[in-house]
Order: sequence, then C-alpha cells, then structure tokens
Amino acid sequence: MPLLNHLLSLAVLGVSAIPSVLSFQPGFSYGSQKVRGVNLGGWLVLEPWITPSIFENTGNDDIVDEWTFGEYQDYDTAKAVLQDHWNSWITEDDFAAIAAAGLNHVRLPVGYWAFAVGSGEPYITGQLDYVKKAITWASDYDLKLIIDLHGAPGILIILVKECRIRHGTLTRPTLIGQMKFIKTIISMVDSEYETVPIIAPLNEPAGFDGDDVLTVVKQYWKDSYPYDSSTESNTVELIHDAFQSLSYWDGFMVDGYDGVAMDTHIYQMFSDKQVAYNYSQHIKEACSHGSSLADFDLWIIVGEWTPASTDCAKWLNGRGTGARYDGSMSGTTAVGSCTGKTGNATSFSSDYKQFMRQYWEAQIISYEKGSGWIQWTWKAENADDWSYQAGLKYGWIPQDPTDLEYPNICD
Repeated sequence: MPLLNHLLSLAVLGVSAIPSVLSFQPGFSYGSQKVRGVNLGGWLVLEPWITPSIFENTGNDDIVDEWTFGEYQDYDTAKAVLQDHWNSWITEDDFAAIAAAGLNHVRLPVGYWAFAVGSGEPYITGQLDYVKKAITWASDYDLKLIIDLHGAPGILIILVKECRIRHGTLTRPTLIGQMKFIKTIISMVDSEYETVPIIAPLNEPAGFDGDDVLTVVKQYWKDSYPYDSSTESNTVELIHDAFQSLSYWDGFMVDGYDGVAMDTHIYQMFSDKQVAYNYSQHIKEACSHGSSLADFDLWIIVGEWTPASTDCAKWLNGRGTGARYDGSMSGTTAVGSCTGKTGNATSFSSDYKQFMRQYWEAQIISYEKGSGWIQWTWKAENADDWSYQAGLKYGWIPQDPTDLEYPNICD
C-alpha cells in the first residue's frame, strides 16, 4: 500500500518529506479531549522491578533484563516462562478494569525483537499474538491503544526506569533498519486507526549521549512520519523528547506536518535532589510543569509518570541495585527509611496515602494543561506505589479520574 511504500522508501533513501495532508482525522480528538491512560509495563517487555519473581526464579543473578533472560537460560525453559507470563500478566479482564476506571488510552511497550531477532541476539519471540489480542481488547472496551516500540537492533535498551543497559550505539544505519518494524506495525494497524491512533517509533532515545545522537534521532523522527501527498493516513506519530528540555524542540515538525505529538516522561526520584524532596516540594514541582506543557506547539502527552515519590521499589534502579532514598545505592546518602514507602499498600500510613492522592491529583491537573497523561504502570508484583490498579483499590486514585478531592492544589 502507498503508506508502507512511503515509509520503506524513506528508510532506504534517508530523506524526509514535507507532506500535503488533505484531511487528518485520528481516532481520538487530541487537543480537545484529554488523554487519560495507563501503561502496560512489564508485559511484552520484561522489567525486573515489575515482576521480580520471574528473575528470582532463574536462580541466576546475571539475568538482569530480557536479553540476558534468553542468553543465560535454556531456550525452552525461558520460552515456557515467557509464554506463561504473556498469558497471565495482562488479560482481557485488565482492559475491562482500565475502561471501568474511566481511562481512555493504554500504552503498550513492545520490543523490536517481537518482529525479528537479529543474528546472535538471544531474544525470544512470540509477542505479536498478544499485540493482536491487545488491539482486539482495546476495541472491545472502547480504549485507544498506543503501540510504543522499545529499543532498536544494536542500540541502547532501557528496561528499568534508571538502569540503562547497553548492547550497542544508536546510529543512522541502525534506525534505518528500525523502519522495517514500523512497516510491520503499520501493516497490522492500518485499518485499525480508530483503535490504534498513535504509533511511537522509538521509546526514550538516548539524547543525553550528545549532539551526534540527537542529530540521528531528529532525522529518524522525520523519516518515520507516516504520510505522503498521495495517501490519507490518520495515524499520529508520537516522538519522544530524548531527555531534552521542551524548549529544545520548539518549532520541530510543526510547519508542514500534521499528526505529530510529543511524549515526555516526568519522574521525581532519579536524582539526589528530587528524591530528598518533602511532600510539599514534590507537589510544587508537579504543578510547575503545567505552563510549559500548555505553551508547547505540538500535542504533548506525559507518557510516563507515577504517584511514587521515592526510588524504594525493589530493583527499580536495576537488579541487585539499592535505592537512593535509604542510602542502599552505592555512593548515596540516606534520606529516610523505605519501610512503608513501597511494597504492599497495606503497610502505607494514612498520611502517606493522603499525600499520594494529593501528588497524583497535582500531576494530572498539571499534565492536562497539555494533551494529557499515561501513568506508569497498571500493575506491579510488589510496588503498589507505582500501580494504578493498587491506587484504585487503596484510594489514592479515584474511580473516576475527573473526581478530584484537591482541584485547587496547583492554584
């Protein structure tokens, strides 16, 4: 089809095109309706802190991510574990519960290895059947699904929130190879744009590595733009800020483009300064983002954030790595005890849960100054402070995301 041929030609020729879009009608009214959603973290891309039992059960401390999960185990053993996990971690019941919670979007991280495994790569495939299930379930429950491509062959893979594991370097040839996976995704969803209105071509590219990487990333965002003058398409391209300030992206892919949105991720526990904030400081910083989001010149979605305020969740910083908050991470100074800050919410004090409700509301109020938000994540084995599901159960997240107890908290 013309759209796929256009994407493939961009990958081969390395050119960007300024499209002429006659009519753009995505499957959701971005800009007028607010995105309110949740991530399905840890399902089709493993993260040790979300499902630590999967990694503990290997009995091998060197297994720290999905790459090593396949590298250091018998293939049949690893595949059986993954198959069971894919079948059970997220089911149709989860989509029903997400819709019942008043949300309208689900962000689905998918590793590039779901589409093809390169020579010498130990990844295990089989995820695409579950991507198809997710599309069906989203449609059945009137949810919008964002397919977010995690990783690219030979480049930085981010599999935990703060521990970044490198299997190579991001280059233009690497991202040209990435285009074939986008081609596959578009072929899957081309007729499903009302259910899958957005594709994110790459999650969290490592812009902190410098200008050479940023040059490659910016060209890749343009090369991935999924329209041409002869084809009407209603798919939004969700680009990531590559860990740069929003001002860095002023004017980027604005003139001559239609259907581009920016993804930014906001956390307040991955620096010594932020993890030491008191409750009021966390809330104040959350509120401070509203003005820059409101003024940005693309649709902007805060695609990852959390009501958690510490890095206490087990292995959040990488398997076997401690936390800044309690000083168990090497080279850090303790702020306080992690007891009662993560794990099972039955250990959370009423004061802590009240703060989490205030912090959650401050964030969504601020993020809805832009185009909306998608919380990380729906569920976790033993980190209820990060779990939308647990927040609903224990009361720091309302059953209706518009039912606010502190509507003036950012005033």
